[in-house]
Amino acid sequence: MDDRGQLTTEHRNPRSKNLHGLSVEEAFALINAEDAGIARAIADAGDEICRAIELVIESFRRGGRLIYVGAGTSGRLGVLDAAECPPTFLTDPEQVQGVIAGGCDAITRSVEGAEDDPAAGAAAMDQRDAGGADVVFGIATGGTTPYVHGAIRRARRRGAKTVFLACVSDGQVADDADVSIRVDTGPEVLTGSTRMKAGTATKMILNMVTTIAMVRSGKVYENLMVDMNTAGNAKLRDRGMRVIGSLTGLDRAASGSLLKAAGGHVKTALVMHARGITREEAGRLLDEAAGQVGQVIEPLQPID
Repeated sequence: MDDRGQLTTEHRNPRSKNLHGLSVEEAFALINAEDAGIARAIADAGDEICRAIELVIESFRRGGRLIYVGAGTSGRLGVLDAAECPPTFLTDPEQVQGVIAGGCDAITRSVEGAEDDPAAGAAAMDQRDAGGADVVFGIATGGTTPYVHGAIRRARRRGAKTVFLACVSDGQVADDADVSIRVDTGPEVLTGSTRMKAGTATKMILNMVTTIAMVRSGKVYENLMVDMNTAGNAKLRDRGMRVIGSLTGLDRAASGSLLKAAGGHVKTALVMHARGITREEAGRLLDEAAGQVGQVIEPLQPID
């Protein structure tokens, strides 16, 4: 067994050595102060994060997929981000995927030992037929997870672009990815518990990756979701009507009628209103503009 004690994520944090003796208020203040540095650490890795996002944008333009791979907390955060894309951006569930060592059972409970098998990570890439149009995004906050490294190596051999995210320097643990993101979140308040600062940093980065890639893919207009499954639930129908009302000036009843006439599709409703055309004609224009609603409505009718 390798000694992982040299890894930053395994170091003891000198500021929390008396953690067991702190009051609730003192422990809260300590953890909150430690968390305050996460955004700065992410900013320091901004160039690499942006390079990774560009890979994902290009993948989506080519009809490819973003495949997160991780174990434990890292794997669960990848699964979470993937699961949130269809309701937020009306994406095909296959477009963003989360792969976790140990399979579905590991989402809700620990599957010990699963992360130690690089061959299983490689096999997961074979099972998903990872290839030239895809981006495989490995997450291993401590940097060493064999399952993730196995997946990255196999994905590269299969022609996929690869990204690796860790919270230790590449001098401590190397990787084989096309883009290596290293975020120095420092030692955890609870030694080795990377579900804390490292996990928070991971969640923030994955939010940026998919949100910015979806914005660039035409899923957002201004700062509003214009691709969403309004048939999914009452909250999304309400949001769809409010988006339409905000961008068109229509009242709620008229926004609801327009949304219904557009088959529940907000982008289609906006084009129908701006151009005074049918649902079918709006759909054709959106297809021609690769889903970029601004390209269809702004030349004709700029929206304040």
